Amino acid sequence: MHYQNVCLETIAYTLPEERVTSAELEARLEPLYSRLNLPPGRLELMSGIRERRFWPREMPPSQPSVVTARKALSQAGLDGRHVGALIHGSVCRDYLEPATACSVHQQLGLPRACVVYDVSNACLGLMNGVVQIANMIELGQIRAGLSVGTENSRALVENTIAHLNASTTLARHDVKSALASLTIGSGSAAILLVHNDLSRTGNRLLGGVFRNNTEQCALCHSDRSDTAGVVLDPLMWTDSEVLLNEGIAVGKETFLQFLEEMQWRASDVQKTFCHQVGKFQHKLLFEMLGLPRGIDYTTFETLGNTGSAALPITAAIGLEQGHVQPGQQAALMGIGSGINAIILGVHWKLTL
Repeated sequence: MHYQNVCLETIAYTLPEERVTSAELEARLEPLYSRLNLPPGRLELMSGIRERRFWPREMPPSQPSVVTARKALSQAGLDGRHVGALIHGSVCRDYLEPATACSVHQQLGLPRACVVYDVSNACLGLMNGVVQIANMIELGQIRAGLSVGTENSRALVENTIAHLNASTTLARHDVKSALASLTIGSGSAAILLVHNDLSRTGNRLLGGVFRNNTEQCALCHSDRSDTAGVVLDPLMWTDSEVLLNEGIAVGKETFLQFLEEMQWRASDVQKTFCHQVGKFQHKLLFEMLGLPRGIDYTTFETLGNTGSAALPITAAIGLEQGHVQPGQQAALMGIGSGINAIILGVHWKLTL
């Protein structure tokens, strides 16, 4: 998968104001911790996550998505009339139908000729949207497109706490499969891609690869979703240890395929932005890839795992902090439950 005419113009983000620490969540789990004699501090110790954020109750995902998409267009100085595709790629959405992208498109006032739809693929939805938009630009079908999404972890975290406290039969090993839900955070991201001749940055999206191992699709699943959006009633169960190992294995396969596809050596990957899970996943991933951890930028410590928004939010903040210098090559590395993985290569020239 190679591109000659696509630029990754801007990556924008919006974060909720409400911060919730891991210590606060454990305090709310006091009935469970007391019954099972669990030591406090284990959540932050195991994940490296000090805090995460929550959107206000009953806020539809489309609302922050509109704000973030406007930021991306404003940063690029791009008129919305050029946008030929809008893809909403988060797990969270306003309704099962119509597509949340429709509400975002309407509020942004984008052209009626714009392609508008949702993509759902766990933590890779926004990255899948990036590839689909890049393909359309490369084929000459559109000149610019937005992949946008908003994840809201409040319902999942609060439902998990209520479930764990209410049950009197759960043992320690049962609790372990629910703890990953407490690492999930909230955030919104938007990635704007444009044709080279519209670009002010010259940040070329070079190409990339996909890989999967769907034999492991049952390792992480949410099974309570009668509707969607603000009335979603989710619980999620994760075999964290197996998912960690299997996800890293798929990540390594994808990375080796990426180097071959791009005709790069590992040393040609000068900077990285990855999906954000926690400290052990981060450490093991870079050990397995044989890359120095210093080339990566992380946000899981203060944002947790923000699902499909995690990688682009981290990239946007990292770019603000000068993590990537002009002329460097960066890899965007996403791994999501399913298991699916994607790595995209970007040659960075300028940050707006």
